[in-house]
Amino acid sequence: MSPSQPSNTFDSSDWFSSNIKLRFFTRIRRLFRLKASHKQHTPSDQVFDADMDAERESDCEGNLVILPRAVKRLHFGSWGEKEAAAEEIGRLAKDGLKTRKSLAELGVVPPLVAMVGEEDSGWPRRRAAVRALLELANGTCTNKALIVEAGILSKLPKYVDILDESPMHELAQLLLAISSLANNQFPLTSSMILPLLVGILESNSSIETKESCLGTLYNLSTTLDTAGTLATNAVVHHLLRLSLAKETSDKALVTLGNLVVTLQGKKAMESNSMVPENLIEILTWEEKPKSQELSAYILMVLAHQSSSQREKMANSGIVPLLLEVALLGSPLAQKRALRLLQWFKDERNARLGPYSGPQRRRIAIGSPVRQRETNEGKKMMKKLVQQSLYKNMETITRRAHGDEDSCSKLKALVISSSSKSLPY
Repeated sequence: MSPSQPSNTFDSSDWFSSNIKLRFFTRIRRLFRLKASHKQHTPSDQVFDADMDAERESDCEGNLVILPRAVKRLHFGSWGEKEAAAEEIGRLAKDGLKTRKSLAELGVVPPLVAMVGEEDSGWPRRRAAVRALLELANGTCTNKALIVEAGILSKLPKYVDILDESPMHELAQLLLAISSLANNQFPLTSSMILPLLVGILESNSSIETKESCLGTLYNLSTTLDTAGTLATNAVVHHLLRLSLAKETSDKALVTLGNLVVTLQGKKAMESNSMVPENLIEILTWEEKPKSQELSAYILMVLAHQSSSQREKMANSGIVPLLLEVALLGSPLAQKRALRLLQWFKDERNARLGPYSGPQRRRIAIGSPVRQRETNEGKKMMKKLVQQSLYKNMETITRRAHGDEDSCSKLKALVISSSSKSLPY
């Protein structure tokens, strides 16, 4: 074999040295346990503990025999032997974090990742490798990084329609485990993950599988670098669609909240036909305060410095719902609803400014005629605002199914309050 060609064989010297180290530390640990049992000899209390220690030692010795054999079959065996070895490694990885790290040090990650990418072997055999990788990634960022560095993202299937529900769910869980590296500033190529995620979201997969995909999208959206690449029309469309399902609304909305602060995400949401109707509908979910808060936040970002978006929201009937949330929502939802109402109020005042409408004649500033007209205009506007608020309060109380006592209190509040003290 020429020096330029990489070697695919397993280094037997490395495996032999790792095996010797495992046996050495096991024997040392057993020796220390035997010495401790001789120093504290209480037969009535430690018979059961001695039996448990003996059982653990026998299990450990059994694993020492199985582990090298499984690693050897994984590297040099046939497809059937590799599948059996992957299942055995997945079983051993459930023993604990130390075992998972030891397995990774023995070099089982690259061949398992290679098994995932073998399209000719069929998914029943590839699933054993996916399950083993999922167990190895449990609770250790080091193993997750090794899985990514071994090229798992390039080995993912391109077409989801060839998968059944069970392997699709396992792949979604593996992606969820890997995506947690984004919180540790580990570089992830999100564009390689998106095709599989979008395919799973478009399929008839279960809610649990979709929740795993939403968790992956959320982890990737926590950093601005990856959030920009995630903000595609397809991803935003599926997130908006899943936001209307109460089982997945919170996870979908929190991801949309991370995407909308990016330029690409805001443009994708503004051009989507489901905005703002879907988000306005979520404002009516009194039993889902978290969804109300997230929906109000996204609407705030979209409405900020965008008169066209505010006009679309006003035409969709957002103002009465914002009044309802400002009175009956959670404290955070009330704060965000009041902010939106203030923007709509300022915009209305700008349209009804002193230079709007027909101009008959010029009147000097400070003249008695102008002062009288100004006072009359203020009284008229105050009366109109109170009438409008009175009607909105009646609508809100009817929707909330309040009793006559609470209704009379709200009416008294409207009559006794001035327009300056109300949000809109």
